[in-house]
Amino acid sequence: MNLKDKLKLFTQKKRGLLATNCYNMETLHGVLKAASDLNEPLILQLTQSSIEYMGLETAVSLCRSGLKQYGVEGWLHLDHGGSIQLIQSCLDAGFDSVMIDASELPFKENIRITSEAVKIAEHYGAHVEAELGFVAKLGQTHINKGFTQPEEAKIFTEATGIDSLAIAIGTAHGFYKEEPHLDLELLSNIAALTPATLVLHGGSGVPSRQLQAAISRGICKVNLATEIKNIFMSSLKKTLSLNEEIDLRKEFPVATEQVTSLVKEKLIAVKNQPD
Repeated sequence: MNLKDKLKLFTQKKRGLLATNCYNMETLHGVLKAASDLNEPLILQLTQSSIEYMGLETAVSLCRSGLKQYGVEGWLHLDHGGSIQLIQSCLDAGFDSVMIDASELPFKENIRITSEAVKIAEHYGAHVEAELGFVAKLGQTHINKGFTQPEEAKIFTEATGIDSLAIAIGTAHGFYKEEPHLDLELLSNIAALTPATLVLHGGSGVPSRQLQAAISRGICKVNLATEIKNIFMSSLKKTLSLNEEIDLRKEFPVATEQVTSLVKEKLIAVKNQPD
């Protein structure tokens, strides 16, 4: 099943589809082991920085071979694509889905750039995600600078033809200094006006009960990145501090196992509904 149809199906069922970023072979295998053990589908996400780190062809090959190796139903997605050029390169490389992020530009300019990405993706049969509203990125203040407004979401979706829309309802990328509180009423109003699949960025650190409540009100795709990096590096640092082992093949698997445990918890959370 292609990603567009999967997201539509899961939205109808009021269950989430987890989208996890991966940064190297170890984090990739960690998330895929979790999905394989639970027999759950998964979206693998790569950012521009991860693509630059691994190389586009290498990154795509790793993800594709990993999905096959672990027997996971999954899709490859560009997360926060900042240019049409990157969108084109990823589509040429075989990505199933791309995100064009012009959310920090004026509304009309966001529509223009997003519409261009949609037209390009049509030739590949690819899924397109965009963002509307302010979801703080790493290094930016978490203070609300503009939640997504329902009427604007409707206009934006109709004008661009996007498949999925990342919305701002109270999350942020990176760590939270205190528990976030999602505006669920706003989410319901957005869901009522736009046919696009709704996406929650900044899923790291959001309690399971809030994730489940958001999914029950229209969120389908849930992004997870920061917690994966954090648990891998924290575990690795701890392990290395306890010995003088230099064989990475012995040390990395411990951190990879922690990624698997984390992602299993998240997969269960986005699948289940609140009591």
